[in-house]
Amino acid sequence: MPHYNAVLARNADNVVKDPLSSHSAAFSHYNNLSAQLPVDISTGRLVAGDAAAQAAQCLKNIQAILSSIDHVLNDVVRLTVHLTSAKDLDAVAGVCRAWFPVRAPSLTMAVVAALPMGARVQIDALVSNGEGTIPGAPQAGDLIKLTNATGRAPSSPLSAQTVAFSHYNNLTCQLPVDPRTGRVVEGGIRAQAARCLNNIKAILESIDVPMDDIVKVTIYLQDLADIEQVNEVYRTFFPDSAIARAVGYLPARTVVAASGLPMGALVQMEAVVSHGDGTPPQKVEDRHGIVIRAYNTDRAPRCPHATQSVAFSHYNHLSALLPLELKTGRLTAGGAGEQAALCLAYVQAIVESSGHALEDVVKVNIFLTDMADAGAVDAAYRQYFPTGTPARRVLGVAALPQGARVQMDAVVANAEGTPPQA
Repeated sequence: MPHYNAVLARNADNVVKDPLSSHSAAFSHYNNLSAQLPVDISTGRLVAGDAAAQAAQCLKNIQAILSSIDHVLNDVVRLTVHLTSAKDLDAVAGVCRAWFPVRAPSLTMAVVAALPMGARVQIDALVSNGEGTIPGAPQAGDLIKLTNATGRAPSSPLSAQTVAFSHYNNLTCQLPVDPRTGRVVEGGIRAQAARCLNNIKAILESIDVPMDDIVKVTIYLQDLADIEQVNEVYRTFFPDSAIARAVGYLPARTVVAASGLPMGALVQMEAVVSHGDGTPPQKVEDRHGIVIRAYNTDRAPRCPHATQSVAFSHYNHLSALLPLELKTGRLTAGGAGEQAALCLAYVQAIVESSGHALEDVVKVNIFLTDMADAGAVDAAYRQYFPTGTPARRVLGVAALPQGARVQMDAVVANAEGTPPQA
């Protein structure tokens, strides 16, 4: 990556540091924060109390990190909250509402099987970075966030439907809720998947953006066995245009096994969307015609429902990778450490196939079916990221496709941008 626009990793003094990750990894107009556990710096342990107390501590840690890099909570574009009990959803939602009473970010909430250290709550954030990462040369310090809402999709006082900053829109994770009734639609997994995607489409249409401008989709499922039915519905929405169909464009994608979802839903979907016209004060001549670039390489497994890596402007978004042998399509031999090493080798292969290096990775998401495997996974991870630069999130999930023990995805800096930013 060119030296004049590099990944900027930073750590706060008053938040517990994980040696394998940075508190914040900034590139261009975004800061990517590591997921924060409810750990008190004075003790190094989880704070006492219930899920609400833990959520408050997570947010205190996020606030401390932001303060250390001269940012504030209002700069948060997306908040992602994972819990280990559906009973805590309302209490944690109330805490988030109190911390963002005026300008709510986009939001994802889901229950998972386990979190590091036995925590009940973990929260991470995506943050605007108006000053950019060119040393001594602010890229656009007066860029603003734009939020949008439409009555054709569900709304919530907890979150904005979509928050745009610079060249990306971040949508609140969409539940299968009919906006006319405010209730989850009837009809099972197919109807719910279609409702999620129709809600996403309605939000995008309200800001004059087509479905094919989506660069990454994350699907949370209560039951992984439903994925084939979801895929059948999914392929009726992607590709969405003649141009996209001609090239077979599909967004990058990650599928997560949730142990619970808000409102008892069977599925919810999160989308990251390209925003070619940018946000003010980007000039018209600097913002139009930016294109999405999709990459696949034979050096990593392919999925018929996703592209391995989708780049737009200054970021690449990688699909989730499983530890499958290329020749057989089956799980690699060995335990979690070996599976993690193969996932990481595939991340490296995909990143290198688009002319980048592991040093360009700004965020890694790791999904484990057994948190007891974390030590073995960390040992493999350290071989690929010895400086601990990327921000990181680790989740325990009930299951992964094909019985895998590990799955990983990543977000990567793209210094050269995509045309006409080349």
